[in-house]
Amino acid sequence: MVPPASRDIIARMSSPRIAVLINLNAGSASASVAKACERALPEAYVVASRTIDEARAFARAVEANPPDLIVSAGGDGTAIGLLNELRGGPAAHVPVACLRLGTGNGWARVTGCPKWDQAIRLLEKLPRGPLPTRRFDLVEVDGTLAHFAGTGWDAEIIDDFHAQKTGFGLLPTSWRYGLGGYLQGVALRTVPRYSLGRAQPMEVELYNTGEDALAVDDEGRPTPCPGGEHGALLFRGRVNVCAAGTTPEWGFGFKAFPSAGLVPRRICMRIYTGTALQAVRSSAALWRGVHPMEHMHTWLLTRARAVFSRPVPFQIGGDRVGWRSEVDYVLAPEQVDLLDWNALG
Repeated sequence: MVPPASRDIIARMSSPRIAVLINLNAGSASASVAKACERALPEAYVVASRTIDEARAFARAVEANPPDLIVSAGGDGTAIGLLNELRGGPAAHVPVACLRLGTGNGWARVTGCPKWDQAIRLLEKLPRGPLPTRRFDLVEVDGTLAHFAGTGWDAEIIDDFHAQKTGFGLLPTSWRYGLGGYLQGVALRTVPRYSLGRAQPMEVELYNTGEDALAVDDEGRPTPCPGGEHGALLFRGRVNVCAAGTTPEWGFGFKAFPSAGLVPRRICMRIYTGTALQAVRSSAALWRGVHPMEHMHTWLLTRARAVFSRPVPFQIGGDRVGWRSEVDYVLAPEQVDLLDWNALG
């Protein structure tokens, strides 16, 4: 049940009407951010949440009276959570502005969001009328919408990032909650686990269960994929990453899916077969999303099924969601319009 006061606040907003959700559990979010939003956007509906129930109450309020813009003040997980809460409702098509207040901030970076205080000043001066946006496809896994999902290293790195926050490490505690923490987790946990043979090998069979597959040629252009028709086995063998994305960046500027968006209404499916040491030697190229790259396989698909030789760790939108033996990656029918900060600034 949405409190009547919340509905009334949104109904009284001037144009453009703005609703702001601040996730106080996100990396850089705080009560000071909420106060800054309230000062700069006095007519906006601003909610600072610490619990899922508070975030859901915010979602119910914007559903009751959809605003012109929803501001997701947190990380990618905050935005993804909102999209899934609003899915199928009257506010599902409202544009979303992502602030850089999380850890990786993939969506905020790819849309050009500046530091949060500068972003709030831009929101204060939003023009009336249509807002500048960029449209992104979404991948659906297990009924959940996200901008990327995958198994292997990308899921294990998330675990290692959280483990290194309090465990053994070379960095001071204050440096372990951002990019430094991810790099420390990779260097001290992920890479040694694979380099020393402590990780159990992972094999996959990847089937195209959607429209005929497209490949990406050496010039970065989409091209028909020989043998990639519906039902075809696209790959069989040992892998270390099997992931799909609809946005180029995974976070921190890491272009994990450089071909995402190359063809509208396709997900970028990638498999990496290199060893940990090969990945370390190619880390700069991997980070920049260089294509083509040795040991990297890329397809543009509408649907795929991955069948693994053993249960593997799995993440959706940067959050670990357990283990899977089979995964269906599906192009979601929904799309999302994200505020284009570059067009504002």
